[in-house]
Amino acid sequence: MEKKYRILVVDDEQDLCEILRFNLEIEGYEAMTANSAEEALEMGMAGYDLFLLDVMMDGMSGFALAKKLKENDSTSHIPIIFLTARDTENDTVTGFNLGADDYIAKPFSIRELLLRVKAVLRRTAAQNGDTDEEVIRYEGLVINIGRKSVSIDGVDVPMTKTEFELLYMLLKEPGRVFSRQELIDRIWSKDVYVLDRTVDVNITRIRKKIGEYSKRIVTRLGFGYYFDA
Repeated sequence: MEKKYRILVVDDEQDLCEILRFNLEIEGYEAMTANSAEEALEMGMAGYDLFLLDVMMDGMSGFALAKKLKENDSTSHIPIIFLTARDTENDTVTGFNLGADDYIAKPFSIRELLLRVKAVLRRTAAQNGDTDEEVIRYEGLVINIGRKSVSIDGVDVPMTKTEFELLYMLLKEPGRVFSRQELIDRIWSKDVYVLDRTVDVNITRIRKKIGEYSKRIVTRLGFGYYFDA
C-alpha cells in the first residue's frame, strides 16, 4: 500500500483552505482543514505528517498553536510550514525559532506551495529513515518495514516478531480477509505445529497494543481477520 501523507491546513480564510485542500488532494495527499487554531485542537492534531498554519488568525495565532504542538509529545515531531502575509525578518525568525520547517509569504502560487510541501515531506522522511517502499501507514499507525518497527503518532509500540508480521500482513492488504490457516502458513515455520487459537491470541495482543486502531482489525466469523481501512 503506497504511503499517503496526511496534511492539516489551518487558516481562517475558508476559500483558501478549500483551494489548498483541493490541490493537495489532486497531488495525492489526504488533506483536512480547520478555520481556526481552536477548531484544529478540537479536531485532534496527532497522526498528521505536516501542518500548514496561518500566522494571523482570530483567537489563537499560528505561532501560539505551533508552540502548543511542539510542547506535545504526540505532535512535536510533525513538521510545520507557516503561511502568512507577515513576511518581516522578525516574523520569519520567530517562526523558525518555534520549530517551523518552512515559511511561505502570501500571496503565493499553488505550484510553489506544492513544491515546498514535497520538499519538507521528503526531508522529514529522510531524517526518519522512511521511504515510500519501507513504510506502510494508516493514519497515525505506521509500520516501518526496514526497521521492523511499529509506531502510533510517532511513539514506538513494542511488538514481537510474530505480532509485527501479523499486523504487517493485515495492513499491507486492507480489506482482504485472511483465514487463520493462511496466516499460519505465511508466518510460522513449516516444522512448527500451530493451533488456530495461537493466531487468535496474537491478534488479541496486537489489538491491546494499538489502542484506538484495534477496532480496525475485524474478525469475520467463520473466515478469519482483515484490516478495515
